[in-house]
Amino acid sequence: MRTDKVGISGFATYLPPHRVDLQQWCEWTGACWEKVGKVIGTGFRMPGPDQSMYTMAATAVLRLIDQYEIDPGRVRFLGLGTESSTDNSAGAVIVKGMLDAALRQRGLSPLSRHCEVPEIKHACLGGIYAMKSGLRFLLTEPDDSVAIVVSADIAKYELGCSGEPTQGAGAVAMLLERDPGLLEVDLAACGSASDYRAVDFRKPMKRGADGRPADEAPFRETPIFNGKYSTSCYLDETACALKEMLRRLDRQPADYYQSVTAVFMHRPYERMPVNSFGFSYLHGLANNGAAGRAELSEYCQAADLSAGTIIDELQAAPDMLAMVIDRELERHPYPESMRLLRKFREQDHFKALVGGKMALGSEQMRELGNVYSASLPAWIAAGLEEACQTGRDLGGKEVLAVGYGSGDAAEAIPMRVAGHWKSAAARIHFADALAPAWDLSHEQYLSLHRNGELASVGRLENMELSTGEFVIDRVGDSVHPAYSDHGIEYYRYLDRE
Repeated sequence: MRTDKVGISGFATYLPPHRVDLQQWCEWTGACWEKVGKVIGTGFRMPGPDQSMYTMAATAVLRLIDQYEIDPGRVRFLGLGTESSTDNSAGAVIVKGMLDAALRQRGLSPLSRHCEVPEIKHACLGGIYAMKSGLRFLLTEPDDSVAIVVSADIAKYELGCSGEPTQGAGAVAMLLERDPGLLEVDLAACGSASDYRAVDFRKPMKRGADGRPADEAPFRETPIFNGKYSTSCYLDETACALKEMLRRLDRQPADYYQSVTAVFMHRPYERMPVNSFGFSYLHGLANNGAAGRAELSEYCQAADLSAGTIIDELQAAPDMLAMVIDRELERHPYPESMRLLRKFREQDHFKALVGGKMALGSEQMRELGNVYSASLPAWIAAGLEEACQTGRDLGGKEVLAVGYGSGDAAEAIPMRVAGHWKSAAARIHFADALAPAWDLSHEQYLSLHRNGELASVGRLENMELSTGEFVIDRVGDSVHPAYSDHGIEYYRYLDRE
């Protein structure tokens, strides 16, 4: 029987084995481990010389097909969300090509020839946009087609900058179906928000005046960003998206936040989603009528701050772009509210709220660093697996997912856990994806960061090959009128047999 319920039925994750231990990184750089461990996490991964965003994405999707025994012929939508693509023409079809070759190599049928293959880019939100597109696709399909969306990214920052300890790499694939096995997504109630923020976080591509590359590496691997301003943008945009979601749900903020069982948010580092959830809660109270403002006033009184000032501030719509034009990026658009948030974080109510809503999967996520578009799907996968393994019953419960992409845009997505979720959650294998992990030395880290090489300790030469994954076999170098493939990657599947 056809149903209009759509959502997520499975997750599969791939992480490269090259790990940077953040405590060791602090020893290399002189950073404070106590602060880094508390605010950021414990480690992050880096792609090896033979890996790219495309190889990680394809490996994650193949794992999804295996773990959930998906008939490749039913896959009619393969969406890729990323900000790390290196080809300005082809997108998800590159991943499809790898999958088709590997499936044939294993004696299986390839993905459907009638499969849509979009790539969607908007910073860290591309995967969520791709997920929504895949779910909408399912609502229009007349048969039993399924959709797969994979979020894959490489977060790389300049050595010595504030973002360096928040690097990461990985991919998370999601199986989307009607009558989903894990999470039902309420598409009609999703809250969207977007606003142009200029210099928040960008990766401009340099071009010469005649259209040729301005240098030998026209693509920026590392972003241009403004840390404090970026944090303000994150808080502002997610709060705006949540406000719209609550309007669509016709729910009061305080009641909703209390009733939702688990909250998952885009996670560039450990502390950011915690601050965002706290800020959004306060923002919701300011827009929650008399009852909400009364609760907010109690927190203001405890912090010795003016409730009227903070309510006015939280109900205003700051002009974030004007801060760029006026070169005032150090100025916070919510100064009094941030003072309140710092005090609110110390209160038992906040600790209970965050501890109760954001604990699932959070410990394992400390190992991932920032995987951009894959951060939110990874946290949901880790949380559902932990709930399943610890015997926590989530069936029928409300959960909230909040995606964010710098530049800026946010999505607030209300979900409900399926009644039969445990069987699908048991197949996620998120913990298994954390292994193997090979801790890099300082020399190896610098070599891999600076030139993408590991010298005499390259993974393929000196580590046991990981079967069931894709690697870059070679890169084309032909420039000829009859045949050109300069810069095009060719891939190889390392079969499990």
